[in-house]
Amino acid sequence: MHKRLLILTLAVVMSVLVTTGCGKKEKKAENTKSSGITQTTTEEKKSELEDGVYEVEFKTDSSMFHVNEAKDGKGELTVKNGDMTVHISLVSKKIVNLFVGLADDAKKDGASLLEPTTDTVTYSDGTSEEVYGFDVPVASLDEEFDLAVLGESGRWFDHKVSVTNPIPAETSDEDSNEVSGEKQTDLKLEDGTYSINVKLEGGSGKASVTSPCQIKVENGNVTASIEWSSSNYDFMMVNDVKYLPVNEDGNSVFEIPVSVFDEPMAVSADTTAMSKPYLIDYTLEFDSTTIK
Repeated sequence: MHKRLLILTLAVVMSVLVTTGCGKKEKKAENTKSSGITQTTTEEKKSELEDGVYEVEFKTDSSMFHVNEAKDGKGELTVKNGDMTVHISLVSKKIVNLFVGLADDAKKDGASLLEPTTDTVTYSDGTSEEVYGFDVPVASLDEEFDLAVLGESGRWFDHKVSVTNPIPAETSDEDSNEVSGEKQTDLKLEDGTYSINVKLEGGSGKASVTSPCQIKVENGNVTASIEWSSSNYDFMMVNDVKYLPVNEDGNSVFEIPVSVFDEPMAVSADTTAMSKPYLIDYTLEFDSTTIK
């Protein structure tokens, strides 16, 4: 009797141990499976960011190092073949180099330092200024990483930064014009010189351009000769390209590319008529019905 009771007790104990062990294995397997799902989700999130240009938030750990106020805390993220680079415009030219990593490593021989670009920023009051910008490699979004900063004093400083909230960049004016406006290929203009009416809008309304103006068509490209009502314009910007006057005397004259007809084309012009230069946004609209 005692022997049977002992056997029965051992059987119950073994059953409990086996059940508990299986439960732990199942729980461990379940946790492993859950972890695998999380990793897969993260990978999918990264892969969903297709090649292209995005507006992102660039956050830093210091009020002494941040994106220029004209950029509202934003940078431009470019994704190409899976590699990410964010371009930031800073507040001045006092930061001369950046280094992805710690300041101590930036000081070592052979360290790969980021060189500055010269950016022109325009503030809400219409004033513009040249500042330094940088193209910073980004390993991953939404995660802080080390970025060392070298000032004019020659001292390196450690900072933490992050890149978050990617939003596809808005369609540029050029892209919009390609969809809704007439292009030279639509008008089928042969190579030659023509006149066309042009309308200027923007700024204070005091400036004007000569209309009609002359356009030149060559190998499918259209160039317009734009004469301002003043001699105080020292350069124009069209699609981020800078154009200088083609004359030395009289009102400022520029030769700029025409990307669209019958739709406003965005341009900017820098005037020196005031106490300091101002880069002002305008639009030019070329009326294709007036081509002669």
